[in-house]
This record gives sequence, C-alpha cells and structure tokens, in this order.
Amino acid sequence: MLNKNSFITGILAALIFPAIALAVAYLLKTNVEIINRPALPYFIAIALNLIMMRIILKKELDQTARGIMLATFIIMLLVFIFKVHLR
Repeated sequence: MLNKNSFITGILAALIFPAIALAVAYLLKTNVEIINRPALPYFIAIALNLIMMRIILKKELDQTARGIMLATFIIMLLVFIFKVHLR
C-alpha cells in the first residue's frame, strides 16, 4: 500500500495510527487513566505518523508524504481542540 505514490494513499496511511490510538483510548477510558493525560495516545500516534512520513520521503514518494502531512496536521488540530484544555 505504501509503495503507491498518491495523495489519497498518504491520507489513508496517516489515519491508521490515530484509529489505533482512538481504540486504545476507548478501551482504557474506564480502566486506566494514562498518566493523567487523556491526549497521550494521540500524541504518540502523531509522532508515529511523522516517523512514517520520514520513511516515505526517503523512498521519494512525495505525494504520499503530502497526504500523510495533511492528515497528521488535521489530526493534531483536532486533538488540540478537543482533548487538550488549556487552563
């Protein structure tokens, strides 16, 4: 899937880690509070997306990397708006 150089492929690939983080956060919501930081799984997913983007850029798949970057930026904004509450 990641060998194809397309914008849509990048967006779909970038949604994998946040979907896993959402599932983990949902499962752990009632059982464990992760170091009193509800946005931690999402920030880990964002970091993994950036690592994936670096690997894709080394393979010179520019359109895929742009899709990953766009989806990661949108996810980062949504996490910041909905999960991180500034005091």
